Amino acid sequence: MRSYQIAIVDDDIQIREIVEAYLQKEGYRTVSLSSAEEAWELWKSDPPDMWILDIMLPGMSGFDFCRHIRKEAEVPIIMISARDEEVDKILGLELGSDDYLTKPFSPRELVARVKRLFYRFSSYMQLSEPHGASPSRNNEIRISELRLSLKERRVFWKEEEVEMTLKEFNLLQTLVEEPNRAFARDELLTLVWGDNYFGSDRAVDDLVKRLRRKLNELPIETVWGHGYRLRMEDRVE
Repeated sequence: MRSYQIAIVDDDIQIREIVEAYLQKEGYRTVSLSSAEEAWELWKSDPPDMWILDIMLPGMSGFDFCRHIRKEAEVPIIMISARDEEVDKILGLELGSDDYLTKPFSPRELVARVKRLFYRFSSYMQLSEPHGASPSRNNEIRISELRLSLKERRVFWKEEEVEMTLKEFNLLQTLVEEPNRAFARDELLTLVWGDNYFGSDRAVDDLVKRLRRKLNELPIETVWGHGYRLRMEDRVE
């Protein structure tokens, strides 16, 4: 069985030591870091399989670090904070964290959430495409200037490759498979994040914003009070 590596980023050494002890007891490998700057260096050299990330850090905040990581990958992130404000939880989820715990918390509860996230993500990564999507005969979809290689999970716009995270690719494929269809936010949450996702549907809005930035000529329309659709007239598979 694979031994996952988890990075704990917190400026409180006692919290790091306690969390490390409980995670190591469960067989996980751990890395202890006191700042987001140190964490970013780790990400570039030896990226972990999960981040346990404090919000209030010296220098770069946990929110900013989460935002940077989400531009790179869909690695699981659990945010922890002494602040129990709903706005902090919502912001953390919107920025891409997968769970949120308020200090003081039970280390056993944290371990349980870590196990749940790894189970969910390992199952999710085994899926070759979003739920409900029908595969193209040629493992490729072309629509206007957009080309999706399903087998390689690569995206091209006007034959220039556009880097995509796992969720960005799955959301784009979901929209492209059924152009002009209006998808509700709740439906997109299920299709892209899975049935067990417990975060805010605002995560969909954030993911759409990221797609629009990367493919600013692609007509992803907002269906007010409902969700989103890809407005396209032509499609070639």
